[in-house]
Amino acid sequence: MPVTPEDVLLTGRVAIVTGAAVGIGEAIATSFARCGANVAVCDRDVTNLDETVDAIAASGKGAVAAELDVRDRDAVERFVDVVVGEYEHVDVLVNNAGGGFAASFLDVSEKGQRALIDENFGSVTNVVRAVVPHVPETGGSIVNVTSIEAHRAGPGFAIYSAMKAAVANLTKSLALELGARNIRVNCVAPDLIPTPGVGEMPDTRTPLARRGNVDDVAGAALYLASDLAAFVTGTTVHVDGGNWAAGGWRPDGAGGFTTA
Repeated sequence: MPVTPEDVLLTGRVAIVTGAAVGIGEAIATSFARCGANVAVCDRDVTNLDETVDAIAASGKGAVAAELDVRDRDAVERFVDVVVGEYEHVDVLVNNAGGGFAASFLDVSEKGQRALIDENFGSVTNVVRAVVPHVPETGGSIVNVTSIEAHRAGPGFAIYSAMKAAVANLTKSLALELGARNIRVNCVAPDLIPTPGVGEMPDTRTPLARRGNVDDVAGAALYLASDLAAFVTGTTVHVDGGNWAAGGWRPDGAGGFTTA
């Protein structure tokens, strides 16, 4: 079918966005609402989550919101049941919740490692398992937010990076396992995105000569959720200004590149 402007819209669809209180999750949730979706959001940060709900409401769309720790499988299932009770099904899932902390691998305790695994990998499996049975027969879209660190070394963030790589690999497997149900599964892998969760960032150049922002990631997620990506599954959209493609090359400030 020819591409039309309506293909980018999510009119009448139901989306769940985890980790939606601030930053990338908030931008994705509010962008989806502006493009016609009813959006269910969750986060442990209830105060800022209320602001996300207000922004969704300002778009004239409905919202279900809950304080939720996505590491808790039972709580996740209860949240999805509430969403399905309100909207009857789920068309789009964005697994955005996650996080990490800077520490060398040898300094990460067993408890810290378990927390990183549960928050960045276990949370994704929890929500996918809860949502998939409620995706209609016509299909849907799952978007997993990973990181550039899923595709390169992450010194100081070794466990976090390994879990993001695990999600990227899981995405490929789920794309195959869920393909017969017409459920597309893809990743968005950001880099250099200032958010409240990461704090101040160094003045780092990208090949595009600017920093990314949360709306850049929201645009990629919207593409993957929409009919524009109807034949796209099992892949990663890199939202990083070209840094993954660049490898170790960096702009030198004089129009060229250096590995220094």
